[in-house]
Amino acid sequence: MVGSSRTTLNVAVIMGGPSAEREVSLSSGRECVAALREAGYEVVEVDAGPDLAMRLSHISPDVVFNALHGRWGEDGCVQGMLEWMRIPYTNSGVLASALAMDKEKTKAAYRAAGLPVVDSLLADKDEVAARHVMAPPYVVKPYNEGSSVGVYIVNEAANSPPQLSDEMPQTVMVEAFAPGRELTTTVIGDRALTVTDIITEGWYDYHAKYAEGGSSHVVPANIPREIFDACMDYALRAHQVLGCRGVSRTDFRWDEARGLAGLILLETNTQPGLTPTSLSPEQAQAVGVSFPELCRWMIEDASCDR
Repeated sequence: MVGSSRTTLNVAVIMGGPSAEREVSLSSGRECVAALREAGYEVVEVDAGPDLAMRLSHISPDVVFNALHGRWGEDGCVQGMLEWMRIPYTNSGVLASALAMDKEKTKAAYRAAGLPVVDSLLADKDEVAARHVMAPPYVVKPYNEGSSVGVYIVNEAANSPPQLSDEMPQTVMVEAFAPGRELTTTVIGDRALTVTDIITEGWYDYHAKYAEGGSSHVVPANIPREIFDACMDYALRAHQVLGCRGVSRTDFRWDEARGLAGLILLETNTQPGLTPTSLSPEQAQAVGVSFPELCRWMIEDASCDR
């Protein structure tokens, strides 16, 4: 936990960075800066770059609020640097961050814990573009990105494999398409908050997640109690089996026609978005936790393994 002899903690909010989710991170960071200042902290904004360690050494913060998303900021790299510098930081540590960012290893951890997932495999990008490596319908995506960056859906009637962009990594994840509704649950510490039903016109892609009006959210979700309770239970178990701390959010797909058997886990986010359209702040608000209170809790929960 954070400890300081100062009356007011000095907080460095790191945001931006070089990942494909830079703009989302900047938006999250700006919201967190405003909330933390409202909560009474001294806050320094830091756009994370190659000189991040040097800048943090100069600032000498009591705690780092990690508002980075995507690779480098969410995959254990920044967390490892902060451990080495012995600066407490928000959310998950090195191992949980790296594990949750690797979608296939995440699924292996889910399976070992008895949590339901669809079949998946890792494949070479060129092979995926040359032939169906799995019977359609299936989804192709990077195995270590978030925010639905680089997601291809191959429909059941597709005659040819997907033509992947040059930006896709050489190794991609291919998983069976899970039909149904998009559900999600945030965990704070050892508490699952609620379930959101995400309503979109199509796939819950990058635009639907972050553009104003891109999706609508029903909080709490109007779903059968059995499914609601299962989401809450599975999200907390996923948080624990991956070794997460702080705030995480687990995403689901639910095929209503199959009841509980139709509920599967997609992934766990160790750095959930904190933008004006983000799900975790909305869920916190739904259970009586304001955004400044959420940010304050994250600061108070911050730690490092020293």
